[in-house]
Amino acid sequence: MFYKKSIDEILSQLNSSLNGLSSDKAHDILLEHGYNELKEKEKTPTWKLFLETFKDPLVIILLIAALVQAFLGEAVECGIIFAVLILNSILSVVQTKKAEGSLASLKKLSVPNAKIIRDGIKVTVPSRNVVPGDIIILEAGDYVPADGRILESQNLKVVEGMLTGEAEPVLKHEDVISEDVALGDQKNMVFSGSMVVYGRGTYLVTQTAMDTEMGKIADLLENAENKQTPLQIKLDEFSKKLGVGIVILAALIFGIEVFRGGEVVDSFMFAIAIAVAAIPEALSSIVTIVLAVGTNNMANKQAIVRKLPAVETLGSTSVICTDKTGTLTQNKMTVVDDFTYNPEKALVNDECFETAATKELTKQKSFLILSSALCNDSDKTNEGVEIGDPTEIALMNYTNKSGFDYKEIREINTRLSELPFDSDRKLMTTVNKVDGEVVMFTKGAPDVIFNRCKYALVGDEVVKASDEIIDEYKKMNEEFSNKALRVLAFATKRVEDESFVPTIEDENNLTLIGLTAMIDPPREEVYGAVENARKSGIKTVMITGDHKTTAKAIAVDIGIFEDGDMALTGNELDALTDEALDRNLEHISVYARVSPENKIRIVKAWQRKGRVCAMTGDGVNDAPALKQADIGIGMGSGTEDMVLVDDNFATIVNAVEVGRTVYTNIKKSIMYLFSGNLAGIIAILFAVFANLPNPFTTIQLLFINLVTDSLPAIALGLEKPEKGVMKDAPRDPNESILSKGSLGFVATRGIIIGVVTIAAQFIGMKHSAELGVSMAFATLTLSRIMQTFASRSNTETIFELGIKSNKYVLGAVGVCLMMFSLTLLPFMREIFTMPSSFNFTTLMTCFGLSVLATLAMEISKVIKRK
Repeated sequence: MFYKKSIDEILSQLNSSLNGLSSDKAHDILLEHGYNELKEKEKTPTWKLFLETFKDPLVIILLIAALVQAFLGEAVECGIIFAVLILNSILSVVQTKKAEGSLASLKKLSVPNAKIIRDGIKVTVPSRNVVPGDIIILEAGDYVPADGRILESQNLKVVEGMLTGEAEPVLKHEDVISEDVALGDQKNMVFSGSMVVYGRGTYLVTQTAMDTEMGKIADLLENAENKQTPLQIKLDEFSKKLGVGIVILAALIFGIEVFRGGEVVDSFMFAIAIAVAAIPEALSSIVTIVLAVGTNNMANKQAIVRKLPAVETLGSTSVICTDKTGTLTQNKMTVVDDFTYNPEKALVNDECFETAATKELTKQKSFLILSSALCNDSDKTNEGVEIGDPTEIALMNYTNKSGFDYKEIREINTRLSELPFDSDRKLMTTVNKVDGEVVMFTKGAPDVIFNRCKYALVGDEVVKASDEIIDEYKKMNEEFSNKALRVLAFATKRVEDESFVPTIEDENNLTLIGLTAMIDPPREEVYGAVENARKSGIKTVMITGDHKTTAKAIAVDIGIFEDGDMALTGNELDALTDEALDRNLEHISVYARVSPENKIRIVKAWQRKGRVCAMTGDGVNDAPALKQADIGIGMGSGTEDMVLVDDNFATIVNAVEVGRTVYTNIKKSIMYLFSGNLAGIIAILFAVFANLPNPFTTIQLLFINLVTDSLPAIALGLEKPEKGVMKDAPRDPNESILSKGSLGFVATRGIIIGVVTIAAQFIGMKHSAELGVSMAFATLTLSRIMQTFASRSNTETIFELGIKSNKYVLGAVGVCLMMFSLTLLPFMREIFTMPSSFNFTTLMTCFGLSVLATLAMEISKVIKRK
């Protein structure tokens, strides 16, 4: 633990000195430790991923069918089965490679160059060449390239939120810390990827690459398991049961055919065809593709899915436990109010504000704006990047929003000297030349400033700071504080000459100017997101390390905290038994000043109630709770199920909508596949038991599955969210893949298509058995293609949805119709048993039957609604 050791001890341990390493020694250490960069683990070879796709029970049945076809010399049938399986495997492998986790988000935090001391002189080197023992120089705006121990700090402030979850910059020092402390309290250390926002300093590199705290996160990221989704697990179980059922059905058909006097080989081949017709070959690939589309849609909404289960789990999320800072709020301190005692409107044209010609401001208000810009070390780069302490950045923006340019104010009113802020006296002072006079500006904590003010600026006059004036300021300070606003007081004093250098003693007998009040305000979009979550049956709970008053004020403002709700601190939560917590859980909307243990307890309490809980977190300290939650959501970069790029609560609600849509679309695809397969089985079983000729040849059944299974099902997976997707309550995660309602739709559509297929066979048999088979084949193919339109929704008709509203469905239907038309070409007719008697009239008859089937499906929706 380097933070417990003195500087001399660590220098000795790393064989370094205050003059840094020599170039030769640094080279040797680099050879030993390697480059300072995050490393990715070796990925599963593509060939292995390809072979693993053939483990599915239904795929195994198809492989056996293909081998039997090959053994019997049916090369075309065998080739088609293998083509379907290989195509599905390629799709699965491609998606798996795309979904693999990477270190891209963490590598973005790496620093291209570092300022270091080597051979006793300051040089700039690529950060990947930094080694343990190097001495790094840090200034405001720099990113820290590696972990290390502070050697010298001149008011050095570093933002470490990506590791600790704390938004406020940490003031660093070089003193030894003797007790065991958490990462966020190791104030004599800096960590890779954090950013310097104030001051300057130097530090000794102690860890690089994967040994850094960021490297530990990267290691977790790389080793995180990609679990199957609950849906995929259920599909695997369903596939096994379906496989057994298909084998039994095929055996039954084989027995019946032999019993009826059929040839054993022909009967066996037909039984194999039944198995092929019943198996939805593309099912697993379609589920993977639809989930992948969902991940892409979420990425477009600033939510990066690390693990596919997140897409599906979001669909049943009923509680969102969210952090406050940066997620519900803007993570940017903003001045929202100010106060000057008894201001009188007077036309003032101070030369210190040359950038704005005339402003209706009192001198008092002018000086409040002036001091906000001058008693301030924050800045903005030419690229618009804000650098500095968040409080000072808020004051800089306050100056600009008041109609003045802070840079021009500073150029006009030159800073002569300063007395930097420190946490003991809670003050900062600068001395500036203003309109030919030397003026001292002081800002700080109101209670400290009030006690040091002998005078007050009222309008344009300097008066004695009476009890009445001070009491009015104290009253406003209390009002601001009750609104959870952070308050700063400003004061001024004229001094002798330009050589004046302020001391602590000079920060007395000041003239009080006024107050500014700031807060990290809620994001505008959060108001609507919280309301949408409530309408969707989702409870939003705020869990924050901030103070209870601040947290409650924000929660009331954005609608999380309602009448009758409770707000608890971590200590108050600790005092509750599990039974008491469970009784009050539904009414506790805010938890403040919580520990990681508190967060886990809150998640477990919701899970005891059977609720699916999502938890947000922005630091390593949140990792246990994120792991416990049903879905862990990281902020900006992370190791959990999902990462929010924009750290925005509204993004979570948007992602829930995507998750619900993905699950609904997967069910649509599954229902589409099973409806079509059921129709084929119904037609075959009817023919068997009615002692009719088999309605399909083996190659026809293979072609139907090849043409109608993949593209339409994938297109249905790309369907847009239905109107009521966020009005329904969260779904039960234990809900079966095909619930009673879904099975009803599958049965209805399967029977309708089966009936028109049987009708087509009867119509064709009036001419010949061969024409009956070809018409049954054409009708089943066309009906399954046209069924795509009806499968887009279980409640709305195609006319209500809009025929053009899903261009992928139109494309899939068009491609499938083109592929079917190939069977009508002269050189293909013999392969697909399409006799010359199958002409344009019979084709239109089959097409009419398929349209009739589609209309019947649409009418059934209307009847069901009524």
